[in-house]
Amino acid sequence: MATATKAKLSVRPLHDKIIVRRDEAEDRTDSGIYLPEAAKDKPKSGIIEAVGDGKLNTETGERIPLTVHKGDRVIFTSYAGTEIKLNDDELLIMGEDEILAIID
Repeated sequence: MATATKAKLSVRPLHDKIIVRRDEAEDRTDSGIYLPEAAKDKPKSGIIEAVGDGKLNTETGERIPLTVHKGDRVIFTSYAGTEIKLNDDELLIMGEDEILAIID
């Protein structure tokens, strides 16, 4: 009988796409009230895990590098990206244009 093994998967964003690990949601309010999973708002910030190679300039054929880098903490729009689950990690794949700001 064969056993199922979980293969280690990796993902690499293409062109102007980035992969973000969303910050953890707060379990309690500022006043100490516990929030169940269904009541929590998903954080709109996170850390960039990977970046693509840049947007293609259609006139010159060259790649325009992204302004964000791996490790940057960013704020993004409420409905940004596509959620994926990879090796039990929940990540977002989004375009650089969905990022509102870099947190220094």
